[in-house]
Amino acid sequence: MSFRARMQARGVQLLLGRMMSRVHKDLRFTDIPKRTESIRVETGAGPVTCTVYRPQAAATAPAPVYVNFHGGGFVIARPQQDDHICRYIAATAGCVVINVDYAVAPQRPYPAPVTQAYDVTAWVAENGTANNWDGSRLAVGGHSAGANLTAAVCRTARDRGTFTPRLQIIDSAPLDQLADPATKQSPIVKPLLTPQLMRVFTAAYVPDPADLAHPLVSPGLADDLAGLPPALVITAENDRLRDEGDAYAKALEAAGVPVTHRCFEGVDHYFTHTGPVPAGKEAIDLMATTLRTALTA
Repeated sequence: MSFRARMQARGVQLLLGRMMSRVHKDLRFTDIPKRTESIRVETGAGPVTCTVYRPQAAATAPAPVYVNFHGGGFVIARPQQDDHICRYIAATAGCVVINVDYAVAPQRPYPAPVTQAYDVTAWVAENGTANNWDGSRLAVGGHSAGANLTAAVCRTARDRGTFTPRLQIIDSAPLDQLADPATKQSPIVKPLLTPQLMRVFTAAYVPDPADLAHPLVSPGLADDLAGLPPALVITAENDRLRDEGDAYAKALEAAGVPVTHRCFEGVDHYFTHTGPVPAGKEAIDLMATTLRTALTA
């Protein structure tokens, strides 16, 4: 990675890190209490801290479990930006939620975040009894960069034959990191993601251009999607990443994967955090209710 690319990524970390933790005040679900604890999971790319959200209702049997990966362009390490989503899902889907503080670039570029994401999920699947969750009823999902990691985790689990998520949630994902961001269009004049910002993210996360087409980096370019877990794919009409998300949903379906795909109209990237509030709440509720169905079936 060039010195310039590293400095640009560090600048973005400092500028956007705090901003990305600011969720719209009416999307914070302040009425949902928080029951959390912290755990540390050893992975092949170093230890990872995770926040465990427990559902309020006491159940006789261990609850199913959902592993969540936050967004931030693979550069911003702010898992707390998904606190509202994790609390809502734990309460509504009745599952334990594991919010993963995975490593980010430029300090830890690809493949470290993928290794950590997969190893944490495999650990969650294998260590349910000791932690009072049901690792056999597991789902995985994420937002933006975290949705890309979700796709990578599901591919790796399928290829290794290790565990089978009941559902994967792909929300506003970058799925083609080979294409020039300037070719990714939006119907509005100033969408949230600019080509320059997207280039900074990609250069930091994937310093070797030879990796850009790898299916763990650009899952949307893969042609072997059969056997992946059922998917909920959420896209936003005004998001520059909409087209690749829509295309991924169609490709999964064509490969025989059960897919629920919803494109939310009139909203941009990260609307589940920044609003508009009605669409953000509807999308988060769609995640939670789809999870509840998948994990209790």
